[in-house]
Amino acid sequence: MPSPLSSPSRRNFLLAGATAGTALALSAVPARASHRPRGPFGRYGSPSARLTPGTLYVHPGGAGDFTGVQDAVTAATGTGRTLVIAPGTYRGTVSVDADRTGMTWIGASEDPRDVVIVHNNAAGTPKPDGSGTYGTSGSATATVRPDGFTARWITFANDWLRTDLPGTSGTQAVALKVQGDRSAFTHCRFLGHQDTLYADSPSVDTFARQYFSHCYAEGDVDFVFGRATAVFERCHFRTLVRPDLTAAPYGFVFAPSTAGANPHGYLVTRSRISSEAPDGYYKLARPWVPSSDRTARPMLTVRETHLGAGIDAVAPYTDMSSGYPWQDQRFAEYRNTGPGAVVTVPENRPRLTPAEAASHTREAYLGDWRPRR
Repeated sequence: MPSPLSSPSRRNFLLAGATAGTALALSAVPARASHRPRGPFGRYGSPSARLTPGTLYVHPGGAGDFTGVQDAVTAATGTGRTLVIAPGTYRGTVSVDADRTGMTWIGASEDPRDVVIVHNNAAGTPKPDGSGTYGTSGSATATVRPDGFTARWITFANDWLRTDLPGTSGTQAVALKVQGDRSAFTHCRFLGHQDTLYADSPSVDTFARQYFSHCYAEGDVDFVFGRATAVFERCHFRTLVRPDLTAAPYGFVFAPSTAGANPHGYLVTRSRISSEAPDGYYKLARPWVPSSDRTARPMLTVRETHLGAGIDAVAPYTDMSSGYPWQDQRFAEYRNTGPGAVVTVPENRPRLTPAEAASHTREAYLGDWRPRR
């Protein structure tokens, strides 16, 4: 039986935070404290008592400086600005220009279920002006370009459903596209179906570093993808059911597109992958070699992570394109646990030695950057 996450009623469940999938997210993305200061902005001040002179307040009912996130972003010129966002559902796209460096977004309640930034464009959605469709990048609910961006206790969601545009091939629907170096997300949720979280860089020769800690991401096809150097630590990834399909595979968790010259791609450490789907219906990853960079050599290391039964343990990797077999890419595992991590066909499970694993750590991937955890 399809779960509410895969039915047209998904939007209501998503925004209410009441489904099985979002309930599971609570252990990965906990609320901060049971005793919080009263008021829509919690312990983060208010327009009459600002946290800092550079802090702006967003409240859907008018108790802040702005009622919408995009309006606040537009006003937050310069560097080092902070947005404190009150609980609410903020529907619409948000685009942050590269010159807003050092920006921080804070979910005021310290519970990511309370602050939801959501929209419903897909790659195949026609633009209102008739100039074509949005494409994958254009579908993003939030696009974040600046270096030094930080978000805490925020939900980024794209609640577009395949039933919204039956027959389309443009079913990519991004919740967040992030491109900047030193971008950090803690206690955040990323909700969608195909291409949920786009962890990317602004160009092939820019190796943007990103850090995701205690976050939750869900989806079905390639729902964590891109060419960034990205570390996912103590995160929870959840694969969804596909009522539109009758056989495996339903999809793929990771689809890195790491530049060939980049020594570090995606690192998943001390995390877990669970599933709503039948056992073995998901692949762990497939390599994405985009037409814009045929020299890409996708890289993914998954270590000390619990792989649930939804992952195909016999053949966890597959090709996206026949010309770029996964065996030629940089996929590896180290000391994973769970039914999806059982090694039955050794050649299908590339594994690191302890000596090799020593160079696949948060510190090695992030270099001189030490993000807050």
